[in-house]
Amino acid sequence: MDAATYMALVLALAVGAQWLGWRLRLPALLFLLVIGFGLGQWVTPDEIFGKQLLFDGVNLSVAIILFEGSLGLKLREVRDLGRPIFRLCTITAGIAWVLITLAAMALGFDGRVSLLLGAILIVTGPTVINPILRQLRPTRRVSALLRWEGIVVDPLGAILALLVYQAISSIDGSSIGQGVLDLGLTLLVGLIFAAPIGWVVTTMMRHHLIPDFLQGVIFVGIAVGTCVGANSLREESGLVAVTMLGIYLANQRHLELEPVIEFKEHLQVLLVGVLFIMLAGRVTPSQIVDVLPTGLIFVALLVLVIRPVSVALGLRRTETTRQERILMAFMAPRGIVAASIASIFAMEFSESASHLREQANEIAESDPERAKQLLSFAEQIAGMASQVDRLVPLVFLVIVCTVAIYGLGIGRLAEKLGLASASPRGVMFAGSPSWSIDTAKTLRDLDVPTLIVTRRAYDLYAARKAGLRCEAADFLSEYATEDMDLAGIASMVACTPDDDTNSIASVHYRRVLGRANVFQLERLDEGDAEDSTTGTAQILKARTAFDPPTTHSAMDKMWRTGKRVRRVELDENRTWERFRQTMPEAVVMFVVKPSSVSVANVDMNAPKNGDTIIYLGDEWKKEPEHGPVEDEEPKRQTMSVPSSEEAVRDRIDADRKVQGDKAAGDGVRASGPPGTHLGQAGRGSDGRAPEPVRPRFDRLSPGRPSPMSADSPSE
Repeated sequence: MDAATYMALVLALAVGAQWLGWRLRLPALLFLLVIGFGLGQWVTPDEIFGKQLLFDGVNLSVAIILFEGSLGLKLREVRDLGRPIFRLCTITAGIAWVLITLAAMALGFDGRVSLLLGAILIVTGPTVINPILRQLRPTRRVSALLRWEGIVVDPLGAILALLVYQAISSIDGSSIGQGVLDLGLTLLVGLIFAAPIGWVVTTMMRHHLIPDFLQGVIFVGIAVGTCVGANSLREESGLVAVTMLGIYLANQRHLELEPVIEFKEHLQVLLVGVLFIMLAGRVTPSQIVDVLPTGLIFVALLVLVIRPVSVALGLRRTETTRQERILMAFMAPRGIVAASIASIFAMEFSESASHLREQANEIAESDPERAKQLLSFAEQIAGMASQVDRLVPLVFLVIVCTVAIYGLGIGRLAEKLGLASASPRGVMFAGSPSWSIDTAKTLRDLDVPTLIVTRRAYDLYAARKAGLRCEAADFLSEYATEDMDLAGIASMVACTPDDDTNSIASVHYRRVLGRANVFQLERLDEGDAEDSTTGTAQILKARTAFDPPTTHSAMDKMWRTGKRVRRVELDENRTWERFRQTMPEAVVMFVVKPSSVSVANVDMNAPKNGDTIIYLGDEWKKEPEHGPVEDEEPKRQTMSVPSSEEAVRDRIDADRKVQGDKAAGDGVRASGPPGTHLGQAGRGSDGRAPEPVRPRFDRLSPGRPSPMSADSPSE
């Protein structure tokens, strides 16, 4: 098979596996590894590219992945988590290294090989953490802890593995002090190399010296160049440099990186799929079977002993809660960095013995004693190489098992701990009209999480009094778009009076929640579908909510005229078709199913029996009323308690009526000679009508901002 055909096949399989994982709500890495193992029985990447080219490409790909992940690390996330994150990346990682080494030695591995395995397996990484977080959507604190640990520890693990390899593959050995010094120098080189590059890139971005269409590819080139340049100064400092560079750029104020991050997210998804398939293709089923008994015991120790103990000791007496520590103790899947490091050092070990023998032959005549030492050490390295070769299938077995265990089980654990939802189905209301608060209460009664985002004091008071979760923020603010906790939220309805505000919000939140889950009320300027010169382009707005689509003013009018939020469960007698026939004016807002909640819209599938629909309208009576009106007994009329704004409007209408009657009477009494037109009554001396009485909600409804304020623009 030629290289072009192989790459096309790998790309297609990588994309297909990740789509299948999303569709089935299962970790896509499991499908990628299975496909990689299967493809490797037919053709291996070594046959296509050769080992050296393959691993050079793996190194650069890992650098791009770490750079993309570090662009999302904001220092303000750690303002209340600084100590826990620092200890996760240092003390917890160090304890895990020691415990993994001891476990490997207990299972029969050489002590030096065990040290190398411990360094490799302290890493987790964004390639496995991000997909789980995207599906789980936990609290902001848990998400920050997992992302920072995964991205920062990855380069540290690579450096530790390199130092261990250099120590055990050198005939002169290396002291602990020398190892610590080498680690410090590697970190320093990475930091020094990244800082000036970050400053130059920031300056160019702020002065608009990089055009928008080149930002994504230029940042990829910068990441690759930084990695290679730092590695040329000191080996394995490249991963540190790209991580530091990403963190530096992510924390520069007023630096717009959204297009870059979006581009690199897509690239990262592609690279992860390709790397897992290619590296898994280098492992045969016989190798997996050979390490299976030992590997399963090792995985059990990792999951049940090593991770819980290292997290418990590392996070002891920190600002984390007990629930957060429990979740962190059972969340450490291994990813592409562990796989690539294990594969690279296995190749290095196999070549190291050969290099030592060549050196011994070259100096055999000039220094026979030294040559004898080199040959003896070469035999030791060769003996370790057989064990190192077993590390690759063992690491892949660890990846498969930890991704399966954590990916499939973490959701249920997080849900029990109250830190996330295994199947998020909550609804966020961006805005706070009266009907949205009642709708949120109805959803809450059906065990659906809700979130109301508004700055209107009166609505915040009403929502909090009803026990609803709310955020006192403008939902386009920096806090709302970057720091707001969206745990358990799956969809959004933008329902402010301003259509443009709703549309702007949709552009951001559809990146977080997905385009299919972001809605807004119908715009007033909806154009003709047949005329592309009218209305607003679809790319600039969200999907239109509710069935039938309804504007903010129409929803508000329905509420003022007595329509209320109601719910009804469909069954054999109350079907969807019958509801639509008898309640044509009702606005259906949500369809609540046993396992999901969907925002109603004109394109949705018809609700089925057992579903609960939430709508704004009149009550759907069980039986229609029959018979002549005169035979009916008089019924007592009931009156709903009006809101403060409704009471003000009623008072204004009454005042206008009284003033109109008085003006009309005065006009009749003051009418001139016959023939004077009665239409002049009530006008001023200048012939103009008097100014109408305008509502002043800020005076009549204390604590509530005027409808003319920025939070509630005039309709």
